[in-house]
Amino acid sequence: MSQQHPVRSTGTPPARPDASMSLLNNVMDHALDDGYAEASARRAAEGGGLPRTLRAKLGLAAGLVLAAAVVTVGAAEARISAPVVAKERQELIDRIEAETTAADRLEQDVEKIRDEVGERQRKVLEQHGGDQTELVALLSGATPVRGPGVKLVVDDAKDTEQGGGGPRESSGFSDTGRVRDRDMQRIVNGLWESGAEAVAINGQRLTSLSAIRAAGDAILVDNKPLVPPYTVLAVGDGRRLSTAFQDSADGQYLHALQENFGIRTSISAEAEVRLPAAPSLIVRTAVPRGAGAAKATGQATADTGKGTS
Repeated sequence: MSQQHPVRSTGTPPARPDASMSLLNNVMDHALDDGYAEASARRAAEGGGLPRTLRAKLGLAAGLVLAAAVVTVGAAEARISAPVVAKERQELIDRIEAETTAADRLEQDVEKIRDEVGERQRKVLEQHGGDQTELVALLSGATPVRGPGVKLVVDDAKDTEQGGGGPRESSGFSDTGRVRDRDMQRIVNGLWESGAEAVAINGQRLTSLSAIRAAGDAILVDNKPLVPPYTVLAVGDGRRLSTAFQDSADGQYLHALQENFGIRTSISAEAEVRLPAAPSLIVRTAVPRGAGAAKATGQATADTGKGTS
């Protein structure tokens, strides 16, 4: 009797009863120690086994130690060099004060010599002026004068910005309310044309050779700076001079500055005004040649001024 062997099926094996619990199987098959070992290996590869927070703390501590060392070294060097710097600073201050004192002394000497020269020139005018000595002295500013006249005060507009310049017509400047050198030129020329016999601005006597210029924001009269308000004194018939000036083109120009730009002005007739002598004089003579002597004399005095005395 032949023994029969069981026939092995080649079909799909039956599913395990715990097939639906794959997650639990995975947890059981792979212990948590494997995850810890992997994390430990990764940390060792990244930072030599030290935690990231610990490395950051160590880096911050090292930076603080370095900064403290730099500050300490700097303070020590400053302490060492402080006496040297203080000594050099004091030496510089002493030099500046000494040079300033010397400059002031030289300026006083210049003023003294200028006064002496002016006095000698006045004496020359008195001796050689002939019949017109007083007129020559008046026109040249050689002597102080007093008499009736006008007082004209010109000042910048209120709230005028400092530090500007340039032509008033330019829109690039907002300080159009400032008095310019050319404004003072027109005012003085208008007073001369209206009959003034002598004119002074802020105590500076004007002559036929005086110049009114600008240096930056300052107005210069014979190279001496003036500050506003500008007080103009003119000797002449007070009421007539005031009326003639205000009716002139230059007086209308000043009125337009007041109306359009807020420049402050006031004019009044005075019973007496006092004007000082000019600080320095330039005395010139001319000798006529040939025909037309009078005309030639005038031209030589105004244009060439050859010879001095």
